[in-house]
Amino acid sequence: MEVISSISKEEGDFLVKLARKAIEYYLTYRKVLPIRPEDIPYDNLKKRGASFVTLETKYGDLRGCIGSIIPHRPFYEDVIHNAISAAVSDPRFNPVSPNELDFIKVKVSVLTYPEKVEYEDWRDLLSKIEPFKDGLIIKYKNFSATFLPEVWEKLPSKEEFLAHLCLKAGLPADFWRTGLLEVFKYRTITFSE
Repeated sequence: MEVISSISKEEGDFLVKLARKAIEYYLTYRKVLPIRPEDIPYDNLKKRGASFVTLETKYGDLRGCIGSIIPHRPFYEDVIHNAISAAVSDPRFNPVSPNELDFIKVKVSVLTYPEKVEYEDWRDLLSKIEPFKDGLIIKYKNFSATFLPEVWEKLPSKEEFLAHLCLKAGLPADFWRTGLLEVFKYRTITFSE
């Protein structure tokens, strides 16, 4: 199955509506939205793709965010599953209740395939990161974490971004300076209600 390489505004808007519909259906029936490939009007969305679905309150606070890093299923299915997970399975939050839905904004981020960042030391690593554009994945043994590019809005310095990413992975905040991390970067296109 082919991997998605670009996405149009119409396709992105369709995915945002699909994500909301998937959440509403799950909260009503406790089942995954039944949808077939022939129900999807865009062939591009039937290719493999990786997405993150983010839920925010009307005040802009995070309410749930779950996603996939590597494309492993049809893109529309990835969005449906990540939307439901963001609403009911994000361990940082209680599940979304049906009466909250009118006050939640749905965002869908489309991820490019992650590419490994080769670096010599922490200074070299900093030079290869582009704030507000790069999403990062870090890995060390069984520890890993990712931040979407939009996290730069809350953590605008490279050092702070990497420190919080290490903490998210369960590592010491300054672990990014050791040179032991595997680092990958990716870009996103985000569509929002």
